[in-house]
Amino acid sequence: MSSPGRTAVVLFTRDLRVHDQPALGEAARTATQVVPLFVLDPALERPGKAPNRGAFLLAALADLRRSLRGLGADLVVRRGDPVEQTLRVAHAVGASHLFVGSDASAYAKRREERLARECRRARIELRVENTTAAVPPGELAPAERDHYRVFTPYWERWRAEPLATVEPPRRLALPAGVEPGRLPGVAEPSPRGGEREGRRRLDRWLADGLHEYERRRVDLAGEGTSRLSPYLHFGCLSPTEVVTRARAEGAVAEAFVRQLCWRDFYLQLLAANPQTAREDLHARDRHWSDDGDALERWRAGQNGHPIVDAAMRQLRQEGWLHNRARLIVASFLTKTLSIDWRLGAAVFSDLLVDGDVANNVGNWQWVAGTGVDTRPNRAFNPIRQARRFDPDGDYVRRYVPELAELEGAAVHEPWRSPLARVAPEYPDRLETRHAARA
Repeated sequence: MSSPGRTAVVLFTRDLRVHDQPALGEAARTATQVVPLFVLDPALERPGKAPNRGAFLLAALADLRRSLRGLGADLVVRRGDPVEQTLRVAHAVGASHLFVGSDASAYAKRREERLARECRRARIELRVENTTAAVPPGELAPAERDHYRVFTPYWERWRAEPLATVEPPRRLALPAGVEPGRLPGVAEPSPRGGEREGRRRLDRWLADGLHEYERRRVDLAGEGTSRLSPYLHFGCLSPTEVVTRARAEGAVAEAFVRQLCWRDFYLQLLAANPQTAREDLHARDRHWSDDGDALERWRAGQNGHPIVDAAMRQLRQEGWLHNRARLIVASFLTKTLSIDWRLGAAVFSDLLVDGDVANNVGNWQWVAGTGVDTRPNRAFNPIRQARRFDPDGDYVRRYVPELAELEGAAVHEPWRSPLARVAPEYPDRLETRHAARA
């Protein structure tokens, strides 16, 4: 199967694109033949396993295959253990180099360590490129330690960093005889996965949404956010390119770019503290409730607090949630119900299309008061939050149709309105232990 000339394998992970893909770009620059490879973990195909994310992934892979075929190559797909399958392909094509993107999770680090060990044995040169962050974890650090635990000083350093993008390859040559492999069929997900759709949405956002972002981003019922997070999570869009293109719009982009900085901040935090995927960053001596019924009602969007129910139903239906809604439901679970943040993070990981380990864990710990929030006792009152961010009740009515006849802000407190009797199927309020403040 091998062919004359230098051959490189590019293992795609969370970088499913051809634009500004440093691993692919470097392989195309230095090798005569390139084998773009993705290894499907059989666990991803288990029925009921993160269905929203799985459908998006398969659509993104199909789109990547179309792009690679347009460059003269193909996406080679294998199933099984990523390291074993990658080395098997590398041996079959006589590869001298293996390129892979870096990542911050413990799973990704173990994969990288195993690849390094096996490549040494096989005398294959392993090249690890930054494909997942605008500024790689570990590149910025305060004088007294190897990473940042406070966002603001990180932001001040990060925003001054020069960024460079990589041009996509113009042509790729796949070694003769390589069997591409089959991608599982999947119904078209919503949102549609893939680089082409991500770039279309980015173009539209920069033209029509970015300039109103600061004013509209807090409106739960509106469409004031970019919704680019799934495309960033799977690497259908390059974070470096998104930041670079947004910065080109001037000062109006700062609030949006700051949110992209949070993504890198949590990546570097997880890379330096891999245990925080399961352990508190700061032990606060929290005593968690083991109320399984309350957890299930929260998960199902049936706890009787309309703003929380609306958000959890949107999450289940769409695999996406506005950041403010994420804060509200996370605070309700951890601060109001006193249920362990790890249980909430697991629900988000299962349902979110953009279920990124670093962001998910970092945000849940921030809300729970065990992470980087300098006000660990902060709690969000769901009614006050609803009145502020869904003042007319449109968001709640969209996802809690049982309350559709309640007009305006009355929908946030149905127990106070005589019209509440028209929705007998809507559950009574879940009894709560604490009254949140904010």
